[in-house]
Amino acid sequence: MCLSIPGKVISIENDIAIVSIGGSEVQAGLQLLDDVKIGDYVLVHSGFALQLISEEEAARTIELIRELQDLADDEPLSP
Repeated sequence: MCLSIPGKVISIENDIAIVSIGGSEVQAGLQLLDDVKIGDYVLVHSGFALQLISEEEAARTIELIRELQDLADDEPLSP
Protein backbone atom coordinates (compact mmCIF):
# COMPACT_ATOMS: atom_id res chain seq x y z
CA MET A 1 0.00 0.00 0.00
CA CYS A 2 1.24 3.48 -0.84
CA LEU A 3 0.47 6.58 1.17
CA SER A 4 0.80 10.11 -0.11
CA ILE A 5 0.81 12.98 2.34
CA PRO A 6 -0.70 16.42 1.72
CA GLY A 7 1.49 19.46 2.08
CA LYS A 8 1.60 23.14 1.18
CA VAL A 9 4.10 24.41 -1.38
CA ILE A 10 6.14 27.17 0.26
CA SER A 11 8.82 27.72 -2.39
CA ILE A 12 9.76 26.55 -5.86
CA GLU A 13 13.14 26.52 -7.58
CA ASN A 14 13.28 25.03 -11.06
CA ASP A 15 11.40 21.72 -10.75
CA ILE A 16 11.81 21.26 -7.00
CA ALA A 17 9.34 22.51 -4.42
CA ILE A 18 9.80 22.90 -0.70
CA VAL A 19 6.61 21.54 0.84
CA SER A 20 5.47 22.03 4.43
CA ILE A 21 4.13 18.79 5.86
CA GLY A 22 3.09 18.77 9.50
CA GLY A 23 5.57 21.50 10.38
CA SER A 24 8.47 19.84 8.55
CA GLU A 25 9.84 21.02 5.23
CA VAL A 26 10.59 18.45 2.53
CA GLN A 27 11.72 18.63 -1.06
CA ALA A 28 9.33 17.33 -3.70
CA GLY A 29 9.98 16.99 -7.40
CA LEU A 30 7.44 18.73 -9.61
CA GLN A 31 8.21 16.79 -12.79
CA LEU A 32 4.82 15.02 -12.72
CA LEU A 33 2.67 18.17 -12.45
CA ASP A 34 2.09 21.34 -14.44
CA ASP A 35 1.37 24.83 -13.14
CA VAL A 36 2.16 24.31 -9.46
CA LYS A 37 2.35 27.62 -7.58
CA ILE A 38 3.48 28.71 -4.13
CA GLY A 39 0.52 28.24 -1.78
CA ASP A 40 -0.86 25.22 -3.65
CA TYR A 41 -1.48 21.95 -1.82
CA VAL A 42 -0.05 18.74 -3.27
CA LEU A 43 0.05 15.07 -2.40
CA VAL A 44 3.67 13.95 -1.87
CA HIS A 45 4.95 10.39 -2.14
CA SER A 46 8.54 9.19 -2.45
CA GLY A 47 9.87 12.68 -3.00
CA PHE A 48 7.46 13.65 -5.78
CA ALA A 49 4.36 15.81 -5.87
CA LEU A 50 1.78 13.53 -7.45
CA GLN A 51 -1.40 15.58 -7.51
CA LEU A 52 -2.74 19.06 -6.82
CA ILE A 53 -5.50 19.09 -4.19
CA SER A 54 -7.66 21.73 -2.55
CA GLU A 55 -6.87 23.17 0.88
CA GLU A 56 -10.09 21.57 2.15
CA GLU A 57 -9.11 18.13 0.88
CA ALA A 58 -5.66 18.53 2.45
CA ALA A 59 -7.22 19.43 5.82
CA ARG A 60 -9.61 16.44 5.68
CA THR A 61 -6.78 14.06 4.81
CA ILE A 62 -4.54 15.38 7.59
CA GLU A 63 -7.39 14.94 10.08
CA LEU A 64 -7.91 11.33 8.96
CA ILE A 65 -4.20 10.61 9.35
CA ARG A 66 -4.31 12.07 12.88
CA GLU A 67 -7.32 9.90 13.74
CA LEU A 68 -5.48 6.80 12.51
CA GLN A 69 -2.44 7.75 14.59
CA ASP A 70 -4.65 8.20 17.67
CA LEU A 71 -6.14 4.74 17.11
CA ALA A 72 -2.69 3.22 16.69
CA ASP A 73 -1.50 4.92 19.88
CA ASP A 74 -4.39 3.32 21.80
CA GLU A 75 -3.63 -0.21 20.58
CA PRO A 76 -1.43 -2.40 22.75
CA LEU A 77 1.71 -3.72 21.10
CA SER A 78 1.36 -7.30 19.95
CA PRO A 79 4.20 -9.81 20.32
